[in-house]
Amino acid sequence: MASSDYKIFSGSSNLPLAEKIAVKLEMSLGAVELKRFSDGEIWVKFGENIRGSDVFIIQSTNPPSDNLIELLIMVDAAKRASAKRITAVIPYFGYSRQDRKDQPRVSISAKLVANLITVAGADRVMTMDLHASQIQGFFDIPFDHLYGSSVFSGKFDQLKNNLVVVSPDVGGIKMARSYAKRLQADLVVIDKRRPKQNLAEVVHIIGNVEGKDVLLVDDLIDTAGTFVGAIEALKNKGAQKIYGAITHPLLSGPAIERINNSQLTKLFVSDSIPLSKNADTSKIEVISAAGIFAEAIRRTYNNESISSLFDIDKG
Repeated sequence: MASSDYKIFSGSSNLPLAEKIAVKLEMSLGAVELKRFSDGEIWVKFGENIRGSDVFIIQSTNPPSDNLIELLIMVDAAKRASAKRITAVIPYFGYSRQDRKDQPRVSISAKLVANLITVAGADRVMTMDLHASQIQGFFDIPFDHLYGSSVFSGKFDQLKNNLVVVSPDVGGIKMARSYAKRLQADLVVIDKRRPKQNLAEVVHIIGNVEGKDVLLVDDLIDTAGTFVGAIEALKNKGAQKIYGAITHPLLSGPAIERINNSQLTKLFVSDSIPLSKNADTSKIEVISAAGIFAEAIRRTYNNESISSLFDIDKG
C-alpha cells in the first residue's frame, strides 16, 4: 500500500495515534524534525523529499496552543517543499466551541483557526466529531468529517434490547441519532441551560429512561460537570446502567474526580487526544480511532468516497 507519492507525518501532539494509523496503513511515519529554541519558538524540517507527494500531517490541536502553531508550521514547510497536496489530519479540532458570536465583543475563534490552516497552505482537512458541524463551512477547501459513532457502536451491540441513546443537549441530536440508528435504540434529549462556560443546568429530560440502560453520547468531555449532572438527572428518572461514549477526552480540572464519584458504569473515549496522566481510572476505556482515520486517508489518496464509510442519518 505504501507509495513514494503518499506520505504521512506526525506532529508531537498525538504521536501514539499517528503510529497506530501508520501500522494500519502498513507504512512508516515520514521523517520530520521538530525542535524548540530556548524561548519556545518552534522549528520544523521534513527529513525526506516530499516534492510532488501527497502529504498527510496528523496533529490534534488540543491545548497548549503550541499544538496548533506546530501544525501551521508543518503545513507551511510542506507547501514550501513543493508537496503536491497537503491534508491536515486533525483528530481533535481545537477551538471548535467558539463557533459563533454568542455575546458582544468576542471572537469566532473556530473561524480564525480555519483561516490560519487554509492560509498556511492546507489543501484539505480531515477531522472527527466537530463540536459544531457548521464549522465545515468556515473552510473554502475540501473538508472530511468523520463520525465517532463508527468507533464506539460495536461496544453496545449486546445492550440493544434495553438501550436508549441520550443527547446531552439539543445541539447533539444529530450525533445521538446516528448512534440510535446504528443500535436500533430510542432517542432521548436533555434540555439544559448554560449560564456560563463549563457550567450547565439540566432542565428537562425529553423521553423515557425509566428501567433502561443509557448511552450518553457527546463530542467532548472537559470538566465533566455537564456530563455528571446529566448522569444524576438520568438516575433520578429511573435509568439503570449509564454508559458514556465521548470522542474527545479533554478531562481538565476536576473531571476525573467527578467521574470517579459519579454513578457512571463506564466511559468510552477515543484516542484523538492522549489521556492525561491523572486519568488512570477503571471507569474510562480508550478505543482507538486509528482504523477509521487510516481508511479515510487511504480513500483520500485513491480518490474514493469517504462518506460511504458511514451510515449517515441525513434526516
